[in-house]
Parts: sequence; structure tokens; C-alpha cells
Amino acid sequence: MADAASNLSLNNQKVNSSTVLAGGMILILAVMLLPLPVFLMDMLLAANITGALVMLFVALYLLRPVDFSVFPGLLLILTLFRLSLNIATTRLILGEGYSGEIIDAFGSFVVQGNYVVGAVVFLILVIINFMVITKGATRIAEVSARFTLDAMPGK
Repeated sequence: MADAASNLSLNNQKVNSSTVLAGGMILILAVMLLPLPVFLMDMLLAANITGALVMLFVALYLLRPVDFSVFPGLLLILTLFRLSLNIATTRLILGEGYSGEIIDAFGSFVVQGNYVVGAVVFLILVIINFMVITKGATRIAEVSARFTLDAMPGK
């Protein structure tokens, strides 16, 4: 009887986690597709920064990497969330001409009243992003080729 109850509990947990994941994906799409008010965008950006810091500190203070086995999936979901926020903030800035308090504060912190400094920082960020994306794409291609070669008969 106890085995049946624990099995039922595990099935409910699996359904609940997949339901939460599906709901999260729908919310990510909603952020991307629907126009959001400025205060909600500020709240989502604050949640994004908080989530990134929490994930960073959890990863730093782990004793064993196996303890954080959910990291790749969580990283993928948070990346999708950040991309949807990027699209939503771009729409907000281009559509309403106002970016919200968090983006204004970050922009004034980075530029510091000097647009040359802002342009240099922007150029550095573009170069770093390009390098990271290029290295990541190269690594993905290498791993894909490795799996393809391992799957071939007659190794």
C-alpha cells in the first residue's frame, strides 16, 4: 500500500513539474509577444537579475557538481527568459520611448555621462558576445560530430 502511495506521489510530482515547465514557457512567449507595462518590465528585469545572482552563488558554493544536475536545463530556460525580456524591452523602448527605471539606471551607470565611454563599452560587449557565441557554436558542432561518429557502425 505504501508503494502505491509513493508511486502516485511521484506521478503527481512529474505531472506538476511538466505543467510548471509548460506554464513557464507560455509565460516566456507572452512576455515576448504581448506589450507589457513599464512597471511590470522593471519587475521582470529585477527578477532576472536576482535569479542570475542566485544561480551564480548556488553554482559557486556547491561541494559536488552532481548536486546541481538541473543546471543545464535551468540555464536554457533562463536564457530563453532573458531573450524574451530583450525583445520586450526593445519593443518598449521603440514603441513608447521610455525604458523604465532599471534600464535607465544601468545605462547611466555604464555611460557615466560620456557617450564615448558608452560606445567603447558597447563595442567591448559586442566583441565578447561574438567570441562567446562563436566558441559555443564551434563546441556544439564538435560534440554533434562526436555523437554522429560514435553512432556509426564500424568504429
